[in-house]
Amino acid sequence: MKMKSILTLAALMLTAALSGCVSVGPLFTDSYGSKMDAGYQLPAIPIYKVPEQYRRREVSFPTGEEPGTIIVDTKGHHLYFVEGGGKAMRYGIGVGREGFEWKGTTRVAMKREWPTWTPPSAMIKRQPELAKYREGMDPGLRNPLGARALYLFTKHGDTGYRLHGSPEWWTIGKNSSSGCIRLMNQDIIDLYDRAQVGAKVIVK
Repeated sequence: MKMKSILTLAALMLTAALSGCVSVGPLFTDSYGSKMDAGYQLPAIPIYKVPEQYRRREVSFPTGEEPGTIIVDTKGHHLYFVEGGGKAMRYGIGVGREGFEWKGTTRVAMKREWPTWTPPSAMIKRQPELAKYREGMDPGLRNPLGARALYLFTKHGDTGYRLHGSPEWWTIGKNSSSGCIRLMNQDIIDLYDRAQVGAKVIVK
């Protein structure tokens, strides 16, 4: 290998190491196919259309947080589930658009499979056409919360924010939500199975 190539490779490895996130595991490309889930036929995601950095992957992620902690990097559009041993499962996410960004430390207070979606009053005021869902939108493939939802609370109560699935896989890696953190449906199912009620969630 030529010296120039060696130096280039070393620089790339150093950059990755300094970022605290070096890929150590394979991409879970095969896990985005169609599947039956709780009576719903979850559509396949054309994962080749999703940038590689937003596909589920185990990565090195040294942190002082306890295993089971969830760390959300809104700027990088990634969510990390801390596994311990300096590793984490990384997921691509969609985050709040301009005016709907937030940060802080919360906890998972509840978990729901195929949840009902109830738009908040402020959203209905902005989008009056959502008034028909004031009492809740039934679960299903078109429901904005997707296949799973983790409800975020602080000591003061419900934040109104969720970690949830979304049928709009093309919004992953973008600022497009009203503040909630959205994942591809196949990814939120994976996270749901890993995360426990009471888990700490840090949104940066």
